[in-house]
Amino acid sequence: MTTFDAIVSLVEYGVKTGLCADADRIYATNLILDCMKLDTLETGVAADAPLEEILKTLLDDARARGVIEDGIAASDLFDTRLMNCLMPRPSEVRETFFALYEKSPKEATDWYYKFSQDSDYIRRYRIRNDIKWVTKTEYGDIDITINLSKPEKDPKAIAAARTAKPTGSTAYPKCLLCPQNEGYAGRLNHPARENHRVIPLTIDGGAWFVQYSPYVYYNEHCIAFNGEHVPMVIDRSAFRKLFDFVKLFPHYFIGSNADLPIVGGSILTHEHFQGGGYEFAMAKAPVEKALRFDGYDDIKAGIVKWPMSVIRLSGKDTDRIVDLADKILLAWRAYTDEEAFIFAETDGTPHNTITPIARKRGEDFEIDLVLRNNITTEQYPDGVYHAHPEHHHLKRENIGLIEVMGLAVLPSRLKTEMAALADAIVGGKDITADPLIEKHAAWVKEFSAKYEKIDRTNVDQILRDEIGLVFSQILEQCGVFARTPEGMKQFERFAGSVK
Repeated sequence: MTTFDAIVSLVEYGVKTGLCADADRIYATNLILDCMKLDTLETGVAADAPLEEILKTLLDDARARGVIEDGIAASDLFDTRLMNCLMPRPSEVRETFFALYEKSPKEATDWYYKFSQDSDYIRRYRIRNDIKWVTKTEYGDIDITINLSKPEKDPKAIAAARTAKPTGSTAYPKCLLCPQNEGYAGRLNHPARENHRVIPLTIDGGAWFVQYSPYVYYNEHCIAFNGEHVPMVIDRSAFRKLFDFVKLFPHYFIGSNADLPIVGGSILTHEHFQGGGYEFAMAKAPVEKALRFDGYDDIKAGIVKWPMSVIRLSGKDTDRIVDLADKILLAWRAYTDEEAFIFAETDGTPHNTITPIARKRGEDFEIDLVLRNNITTEQYPDGVYHAHPEHHHLKRENIGLIEVMGLAVLPSRLKTEMAALADAIVGGKDITADPLIEKHAAWVKEFSAKYEKIDRTNVDQILRDEIGLVFSQILEQCGVFARTPEGMKQFERFAGSVK
């Protein structure tokens, strides 16, 4: 495929997907020529090729002629600019979305999700490379993914970013979630968003927006975010906002990361929620112990059978659910139980917060309140209720909303490490002698005793199963009340303190 074939092909792709109209062919072509620093269009033939191949042809030519520099970052900035040559204005996208919404919320989100992929904002060809599987556990089927498109983050760096103030060139947009990202050309340390379009919403009387995550960890992974750059806060209004979203999109769940470092998500500086069209293992988990709160006989409540400590509330009146959820939150914020090693604060630093997830189930509204605590000790400097050091070889990053619900997002390094580990196990090699995989040696020794034979036919499946079981153990470590009879008594003791 020649450069001119690729230009014609890209415009044809835009027309076929509906990104641009047939009447816009010449206009889109000229925009692409300008990006490519070409001043004429020689004969080109539309090729029946995938978008990735079309863009690669244009990127290779741009690099060869010095239009762009080498490197993934420069390429991502440039191909996003190319895609924007096909894109409708934000006002047109919103008009289409809300016209479809009048018919049905699901029809609107179906269109918007496809649009976000067709625009290459969600890079299908990268997402499909993620490694995914399911591990059966006592808590249900846990989802595991080795993410190949986003780097692993250090918890301490995430915590430091929470209080960092944008300066100089980083002040606009202030973060990756600000609405000012829509159409932004990007820079080497900030991804391009020229092909990005967001949908405005009114949530709890305020200006919010919804978009899809470019990483799509699960089906229709969406992000609702505040129109203002304000920090994450879990309070009564957060519960109202979650239910407002569910009322707008009853076919989606929505949840919020906690608002403290270690137990929170990767972006604590901008209030946002994550939702989508997927049912996680936690949502399927049953209530194993019913609870009763005085004055709330109309609200069903109970402790969920889940490795973390979860209270589920459900009923038809969201105002009543919000009222009880707020009482539980306020009680938890102030709760100390030394026997359970739960401290509301130490030296003025608060530790207790909640990860909430809301959904509609039949005619009822439901919210899961996951109790979180971010206290650290000398033994556990990354957090007592966090992945413990023996599991850091697989997962050290914060256990945020997505993991809480039962989807492990593991670092991309594991793809290479697990392949090397499989070869070492089958070949009987000394794992401790290989710097790449020595961190996994103790883990392999521990689980190998469970199997009569590990060979090439079963090693990959065994590694996947054992990774899933480790993730289940990590979730248990994140639970503030242990999964023991004594832990259940401590859990019930807290529930009894809610007034």
